[in-house]
Amino acid sequence: MTSITPYRLRTLYRHLLRELPPRSILASPRTPLHNRVREQFSSSQTPSESAVAHAEQAAAYFRHQAQYVTLIERYNPGMGMDEEERVRLTARRVGMDLPEEFRSKL
Repeated sequence: MTSITPYRLRTLYRHLLRELPPRSILASPRTPLHNRVREQFSSSQTPSESAVAHAEQAAAYFRHQAQYVTLIERYNPGMGMDEEERVRLTARRVGMDLPEEFRSKL
């Protein structure tokens, strides 16, 4: 069983903040999630080993979730397009251009 050192807690806190969605520093106040993480780590009592393990799992989950979203966007590039744009790009992929009457609608 490893001990909970201030260095380990500080590193875990930074990992969690790095994995949370970014926010503009001056534009908006902290989100409730940022506030919750901050108050958990700033309390005077030392967290239990299970609480630290749970926080490490949450950081890993956030990191993997971000990687999953990146892969989905990379391998499904037409996911955010409307149907007309998708049809136009599909036609171009097979070497065709849309007829003139459809181009005016796009």
